[in-house]
Amino acid sequence: MHSTPLHPKFGLTIHDVDLREVDKGNLYPEIRRAFETNSALLFPAQSLTDDDHIRLGELFGPLENREAMAAGRDVSFHVPELTNQTKSGVRAKDDLRLLDLQANMLWHTDSTFLPVPALINILTAHVVPPSGGETEIASTRAAWSEMPEHLKSVLQDAVIWHRLSHSRSKISTDLAALPNMTRWPDRPWRAVWPNPVTGEEALFIASHAFAIEGMGHEESQEILNEAIAFCTQPDYVYSHKWNVGDVLIWDERATLHRGRPWDYSYPRTLRSICCSVTDDDGLDRVRIV
Repeated sequence: MHSTPLHPKFGLTIHDVDLREVDKGNLYPEIRRAFETNSALLFPAQSLTDDDHIRLGELFGPLENREAMAAGRDVSFHVPELTNQTKSGVRAKDDLRLLDLQANMLWHTDSTFLPVPALINILTAHVVPPSGGETEIASTRAAWSEMPEHLKSVLQDAVIWHRLSHSRSKISTDLAALPNMTRWPDRPWRAVWPNPVTGEEALFIASHAFAIEGMGHEESQEILNEAIAFCTQPDYVYSHKWNVGDVLIWDERATLHRGRPWDYSYPRTLRSICCSVTDDDGLDRVRIV
């Protein structure tokens, strides 16, 4: 595979791979090694159908199907779509689904509020606006290695609690109160995730994080906000301007990400598949027994 750095501290752009041709024995082992060591991979100018997207996701692990999780039974999986489009145009600015997209503009890690967190997000662009709408990724692995000792000493053995409605409440109280925002019980995870392949540690944090076990609310918020602010300094952030067909994947164990705003009179549609962490991916390193 021919690759170039995505960012000075993490990530690769892979130039010569057609993701439709990747399978368990062809290119996936090399892509998986690059994923473990670099945390983010960009594959420009792809042509993935939803079926291709699903097949690629299944190589990394179980597809995250939140509707099936919530229902406690089999529910057909459909590739989630992140879009401001409707059949008749674009959503109004106060539409709760658009507000939910805007909540994704907070620095976050997917699925930290679920019973099993995400390993990976595989995101591809189908419709892009003329400007804006970037996706930004911050390396919590690179940041953790350079984090000030006063933060690192507090977080090294900490347990952080996560709640989806906490992040949504920062955007809209009506959004945070929706049943699909409150249906997941609060979830604790260890704050530091060692990669089981490389041994490198990363801070596991998100906008969903609302408390550090054993601390008061104000102290928790101060530390969580300071840690996220440190991790999302420009030195640790890659900003991706989308072209149709781009596929961007990242390691949820070692990054934060966010979307950026655009002129909402223009449509923007991305499709996203998350795959769940398994024990082989180091789930036991962060799970609270």
